[in-house]
Amino acid sequence: MTTSTAPSATDLFAQVLRYEHRADPYPYYAQLGREPVTRMDDGSWLVSGHREIRQLLHDPRSSADRLDPRNKVPKPARSLLMQDPPLHDQLRRVVTDEFIPRIMGMRDHLGELVDGLLDAHTGDHPGQLDVVADLAYPLPVTVICELLGVPREDEALFGSLARRLTRGLDPIDTQTEEEIRELDQARGELVQYLEGLITGRRADPGSDLLSGLMFHQDPDDVMGPIQLRVTLGLLLIAGHETTVNLIANGTLALLRNPDVLARLRTDPDLATPLVEEVLRHDPPVQMSGRSALADIDLGGTTIPKGSRIRLLLAAGNRDATRFDDPERFVPDRRDNAHLGFGGGLHYCIGATLARAEAQIALTALARRLGSPRLVADPPPYRENAILRGPEQLLVAFDRLTPDTTPKER
Repeated sequence: MTTSTAPSATDLFAQVLRYEHRADPYPYYAQLGREPVTRMDDGSWLVSGHREIRQLLHDPRSSADRLDPRNKVPKPARSLLMQDPPLHDQLRRVVTDEFIPRIMGMRDHLGELVDGLLDAHTGDHPGQLDVVADLAYPLPVTVICELLGVPREDEALFGSLARRLTRGLDPIDTQTEEEIRELDQARGELVQYLEGLITGRRADPGSDLLSGLMFHQDPDDVMGPIQLRVTLGLLLIAGHETTVNLIANGTLALLRNPDVLARLRTDPDLATPLVEEVLRHDPPVQMSGRSALADIDLGGTTIPKGSRIRLLLAAGNRDATRFDDPERFVPDRRDNAHLGFGGGLHYCIGATLARAEAQIALTALARRLGSPRLVADPPPYRENAILRGPEQLLVAFDRLTPDTTPKER
């Protein structure tokens, strides 16, 4: 007689990270979610319960300084996402002061950018577009480059560097030696490029975000050279890589749920709750990390001081103790307290911009594409497990109508 043994948390997490499960890691998240707090064989902890993740996101004993000990990046060279107060608060204050005012009132411009990208495919005939390459990628990279004051001719280089660097966000033991060397090379290229931008802006300041960060009105909050470069690198990646996935994942949800697509086509106001449901159901950021500064009682167990912690945001977003029918995509779901933008001190600074970009892009696709359908389902996915999204998303359509809708004010 044989007996079966349930897979351990370590085994299940390894399955989440395996590329062959990138298109659908959710069955493994669901199994991990049966225990909201579990210990891995290496001594680290997985937290998959919605309530427990929220607790850690707001607990000052849960430190954002959670780099793998094998990663030797010095503290001054870490982004504000991996910093604790008081340095985190100082850096975030500067970024917020300079970033938020510059994105207010951008909806009309975002709509123009979206329609300009789709216009290249307009015609009363069948066609095909790659939602990633033709819309989800160029839209946010153009926006963040405009905000930072990056020359238009450098946008392709800027975007290429970001795509190469995102691989470094995944657990280091999932990266090959060649990938690690490539990451080091990309970091060096980014530093060199950013130093050139900074030198140029120092000689000739403008009204862009980079100038604002360099010449912040409060001299006590002016960033040092290393912090400035790291912050720019963070804005580069967080400023568009997550939005690429949000738009692509949202398009997948629409095409897999044609009734929802039909509703959005006639009711553009549905875009607001719909994007929130995409952030819950298929989030662009699947997990985050923390480390314990003290013993933390959580979910009926104690996480010891010094432990590394992985917050499985994608699992928490489908926690059946928090959400009704969590596996189903419900575009107007009520009380949708998802974890798509994190929470606490590190709540995503760019959440407002990402929401607007996704709402406008998805509404335009629904309004302008005639009889859209997926060419491949599932589509091919990128290597990244943490910033998870399609590498390519081919959509066939019968026609792509010209834009005739007045822009929002």
